Amino acid sequence: MSEIPAKATAHQEPAGRIVWQSSPPGSIYDYIKVASFSIGPDGLVDQWSDRAERLFGIRAQDVLGRDPIDAFVPGHLRERGHRKMAEILDGKEWTGVLPVRLPAPRSGEAAPAAPVTEPATTPTPRTAPDDPPAAAVREGLAEIYVMPTRTEAGDRAAVCIVVDVRTLRSIESGLAASEAIFGQSPIGFLLFGTDLRIQRANQRFASVFGGPADTHRGRTAEDYLSPREADRLSAALHRVLDTGDPVNDLQLTGPAADSEPGERRHWSINLYRVHDGAGRPLGVAAIGTDVTRRDAAAREAAHARRNLALLNDAASRIGTSLDLDTTARELLDVTVPAFCDLASVDLYQALLEGDETPQSLWSRSTADGGGAGGGALRRVAFSSAVADTPFSPGIGDEAGRPGTAPVPVNSVHHYEYGSPCATALRTARAQNVEGSTGLVHSTLAVPLVARDTVVGLVKFSRTKGSEPFSERDRALAAELAARTAVCIDNARLYRREHERALILQRSLLPPGAPEASGLDIACRYLPGNAATEVGGDWFDVIELPGHRTALVIGDVMGRGLRAAVAMGELRTAVRTLALLDLEPAEVLSHLDEIARGLGAPAHGPGSQQSTRAALQNRDADLSEVYLATCVYAVYDAVTRRVTFANAGHLPPVIVEPGEPGEPALLLDVPPGLPLGVGGEPFEEVEVEIPEGALLALYTDGLVESRDQTLDAGLSAFRAALTGPEMALEDACDHVLSTLDTHHGEDDIALLMARVQGLPAENVGDWTLPREPKSVGRARELARTQLESWGLDALVDTVELLVSELVTNALRYGEGEIRLRLLLDRTLVCEVWDAGLVQPRRRRARDTDEGGRGLQLVGLLSASWGSRRTPRGKTVWFELALPDGGEAPDPTEALLSLF
Repeated sequence: MSEIPAKATAHQEPAGRIVWQSSPPGSIYDYIKVASFSIGPDGLVDQWSDRAERLFGIRAQDVLGRDPIDAFVPGHLRERGHRKMAEILDGKEWTGVLPVRLPAPRSGEAAPAAPVTEPATTPTPRTAPDDPPAAAVREGLAEIYVMPTRTEAGDRAAVCIVVDVRTLRSIESGLAASEAIFGQSPIGFLLFGTDLRIQRANQRFASVFGGPADTHRGRTAEDYLSPREADRLSAALHRVLDTGDPVNDLQLTGPAADSEPGERRHWSINLYRVHDGAGRPLGVAAIGTDVTRRDAAAREAAHARRNLALLNDAASRIGTSLDLDTTARELLDVTVPAFCDLASVDLYQALLEGDETPQSLWSRSTADGGGAGGGALRRVAFSSAVADTPFSPGIGDEAGRPGTAPVPVNSVHHYEYGSPCATALRTARAQNVEGSTGLVHSTLAVPLVARDTVVGLVKFSRTKGSEPFSERDRALAAELAARTAVCIDNARLYRREHERALILQRSLLPPGAPEASGLDIACRYLPGNAATEVGGDWFDVIELPGHRTALVIGDVMGRGLRAAVAMGELRTAVRTLALLDLEPAEVLSHLDEIARGLGAPAHGPGSQQSTRAALQNRDADLSEVYLATCVYAVYDAVTRRVTFANAGHLPPVIVEPGEPGEPALLLDVPPGLPLGVGGEPFEEVEVEIPEGALLALYTDGLVESRDQTLDAGLSAFRAALTGPEMALEDACDHVLSTLDTHHGEDDIALLMARVQGLPAENVGDWTLPREPKSVGRARELARTQLESWGLDALVDTVELLVSELVTNALRYGEGEIRLRLLLDRTLVCEVWDAGLVQPRRRRARDTDEGGRGLQLVGLLSASWGSRRTPRGKTVWFELALPDGGEAPDPTEALLSLF
């Protein structure tokens, strides 16, 4: 056995000491520290090795002469330990695992990896004042081998060998992990020795270069690579072995056993030096990855990056407007010369003329005739990157026929049936055009397809000197055409939607100049601009019973068809609620519920409850709700009083009559929340307006823009209304010409009304006691009033109807009865009482003596109805004024009921 001197490292021995070991470098004893001690015939420790001192952390002078059972074994195991010791001294061997006390790890040293499975419960007794404290020791597991011996005198003794169990377990785990990593690695793994010969190769490496893994042992780099590549690898191995610096991504090329003849493979090699437990170099580990396809992938990636850049450019530059011709030119700006040298775009003529369903499929009926077929196309754009080279339509236009004339831009043409372009249009698939004409040697005819509809054709051409179109280029061309087609189709759909919304919006606005009792009315509506003409602004004038008028103005947030439809729904709802003669605040409350329900879908029988529950959620997304602002005002021509209710709209403006230059005032009407928000009730404000006053309702487009604040716009609006009194139509024109109404940002709605109250002589108002003779008194009063107005033709009819209403008030009503006749453009008769029960019209049977009064009212009057008042109800009917003809005979109407 040879003895080899080895220099001790810092974690093995103190500096300057020489350790003589008889094991070769890198042996298991460099990892496992085995300790030994001996026990004398008396059962006490009589020898203590230096390794035992380092393992247990106890000096020899502190343990010699002590009972090892008492020194190392926990208290609850000592009785059993003494029995075992007696057996050992009788000549019996023993091997086992015992919990022992070990020194704690030094500063910077890793703690033990495995937990103690059998912790000692009794501390080791200290026999010397310099024993380590409890904090300096730890519990451990030791595997002990006890072998009986004899002394020179023949007495029985024992030799003990101790190994730390956790060190063994760590070594076993490390070996298993190393074997798994090396053997199961999906990439090539080699271990070169210090002589740069292969000591070990894994199966992945063997599968590439052939043969079992063991057959590669002892080979060098020259056995696998060309001399040049082998020298490069050998130099790298020497450098790593000498310096310890790793080498990453060393590129090598060469053949492989599983490659095709003549095929060269590319590998990326990573090298690093490996060491044994004592830090001595064992060799160099090499990890090899086949990167043969990486160069091809890099080229593909570069091409893909160029394509992505082109698509990104197309996404930002194509479709910036909703104009068909502009979109086609944007496609050519992106693709020429980045993708091709020549390009042209053709669109179906029907599409440009506004046809919603342009012809997009080729008519096969023309195939037999051999002439041009399909829909007519217009060339809308052409671009060339070749100077002085006009695009020849012979490529793709007429299947390469010589002598074909070019197709100028903006001209209408057809493709001949059977040509590649015609096939592309018919099949909705890109076609390669074979043949060449002049400089052009490669052409792609790509249909513009959007939503399963072919809207046109784009042709890309490359001249000689450029690469022909590949399949990858064909896919890119199809993608560019598809994006362009979507933009073109969006422009078409927008134009269609815009026209429909415009028709809808105009149909919902009041036609002509509205008329109302006691009011002179003028109105204006201006769209934002040509591109966004459709909006949600609206106004309305609704005549109510009793010569009252409802003035409405509102603004639905948003634009387009959605806003126009919402405006129509709200306007219809306002008219319906107004005819129910509800108070202004109550009308807005109902409108708010309607607006919130417009964005909530139905869900079956319980949809109403579900919708209400969803609308009560204050955290709901308001983008799902139709939001709108509105002012609802009711004007009474008899009292010249206006009742306002506001839902988030701008306040009305009033100009009172007086001296010239009377300033316009903003009415203090509580703004409230917009319709569709909900949660708060609306307030009402009643204002008496003097005769001749001017009332203006408007939307925010008149007074607000990007260049003008709302306060500045309101001040300018009030200033425009301040000045000499002028006719209403002239006042509207003056306001629109004075203010900046051409900013084009929002619609403008303006509704102006000048108050002209009903004269006192046109009103007859009486209070009747609650007694039967009041019926005759009512007839008498009505007759006298009609005769004074010169309406003798209506006396009989009015007497009969007044008698019916007053009789119903006596029979079903409460309190005093009030009779009022109003004369304006029509004659209105109202009967008031304090009862809350509304009259209900029913059909009387032939044998019934009564029940026909309201039927008679309905037959003889132009209209009739009832409404609630703060102190009861009002039943009214309206008659048209005679125009020289005969009034209806009440006797015939009465007989028609039987």
